[in-house]
Amino acid sequence: MTSTTSSDSAQTPAKAPAKDPWDLPDVSGYVVGVLGGTGPQGKGLAYRLARAGQKVIIGSRSAERARAAAEELGHGVEGADNAEAARRSDIVIVAVPWDGHGDTLKALRDELAGKLVVDCVNPLGFDKKGAYALRPEEGSAAEQAAALLPDSRVAAAFHHLSAVLLQDPGIEQIDTDVMVLGEERADVEIVQALAGRIPGMRGVFAGRLRNAHQVESLVANLISVNRRYKAHAGLRVTDV
Repeated sequence: MTSTTSSDSAQTPAKAPAKDPWDLPDVSGYVVGVLGGTGPQGKGLAYRLARAGQKVIIGSRSAERARAAAEELGHGVEGADNAEAARRSDIVIVAVPWDGHGDTLKALRDELAGKLVVDCVNPLGFDKKGAYALRPEEGSAAEQAAALLPDSRVAAAFHHLSAVLLQDPGIEQIDTDVMVLGEERADVEIVQALAGRIPGMRGVFAGRLRNAHQVESLVANLISVNRRYKAHAGLRVTDV
């Protein structure tokens, strides 16, 4: 019969304390590229991040249009074509229209290799009843991005932000939470921290990419809210 001695018990490794979910990395040194940075959402995100002190490069199919938009935004924002913006950035936010999403990412597969790619595209349709969600073959825009960019690390975030509020220089902070989805905790935390650089925002982990469809789809509901109440609604997650 074998007995356990006090010395055996002493050798049992202590369980490491749980990591504080709000202990997020310093992302201030990352260069952020915004593909589709001349559109309302991309331009608004670029403005808010640059205003918070982030180095931002906005990308467009037209380098000239991107440079003009960057000059308008100020705060050190630079403009370039999409390929150059992707090459020069550490984190790349995809804010292109849904109908150009797949083709844009296919064309930039090499430039986006090894990058953290943050997809904020919402596949939506519109008819006389208003906005409604589309379901891509891959399940969501984020999952489409992951399928098209096998050499990139894909996360999803920044879906529910009002472009009007983002671009309004008179608004000091935007009180909303950003749902962040991804496969790797380290990547998710980088995106959470990036969202948290914008005053009033928090990045909140919301699951893996397989859950991105319902997050993207919720924008259709927010559009209905905004139309009914003449608002620029966002989201807050309670009790976290």
